[in-house]
Amino acid sequence: MSQPSFILVRPQMGENIGGAARAMLNFGLDRMRLVEPRDGWPNTRAVALASGAARVLDNAGLYGSVAEAVADCTHVYATTARGRELTKPVMTPEQAMAEARAITAEGGKVGVLFGPERAGLENEDVARAHAIITVPVNPEFFSLNLAQCVLLTAYEWRRQSEQLSEAPEIERAQMIEIEKLGDHFEQRLDDAGFFFPETKAAGMKLSIRNMLSRLALTRADVQIFHGMLRQLTRPRPKDD
Repeated sequence: MSQPSFILVRPQMGENIGGAARAMLNFGLDRMRLVEPRDGWPNTRAVALASGAARVLDNAGLYGSVAEAVADCTHVYATTARGRELTKPVMTPEQAMAEARAITAEGGKVGVLFGPERAGLENEDVARAHAIITVPVNPEFFSLNLAQCVLLTAYEWRRQSEQLSEAPEIERAQMIEIEKLGDHFEQRLDDAGFFFPETKAAGMKLSIRNMLSRLALTRADVQIFHGMLRQLTRPRPKDD
């Protein structure tokens, strides 16, 4: 069975990257992706803390943005402990990883976003996810170390050991296809004067991107949306 990619977004300390790699390998995961690590890459401190999990770091992918890191994913989770104004399903690690196993069993590709240590993921990062993972910790002290959050999520993935019944394969849309669909929506809606007033345009566009990522679209769904947009804006023949 395929496994999820754990995506560390703008991690600040090499030690935490190494700790995350160790936590992943403890539960059989080795697909790490890094987005703009603060201290550059490779990082000797990460290797020192990986403690036998260096192969996870050796094979880690380096990306310049979250969009690039999730481009080939069909389903994305964002881990955050803070309340968000973005409307998305909120799951525990147990619920999310149970769903992730079902998705991968159908042929989907899952990515899990983990934010930087100081402030966590930004809204622009979370908007690209289909759902939010929140750990039910003490509300008076909800700060989790990056490696701890990775550990909890990896553990739940491993724990979902029940054999899933064979399901028909669903060809889910990759995030790059969702991005292009969002571009198409923006172009058509902009031509129609939808983004008004201008001061609210950025927020409206972010809401549309958030909505599209939340739908868990298939590739066929994406093509239908493109066709609908083209048809709605196609010039119609005049009646005689």
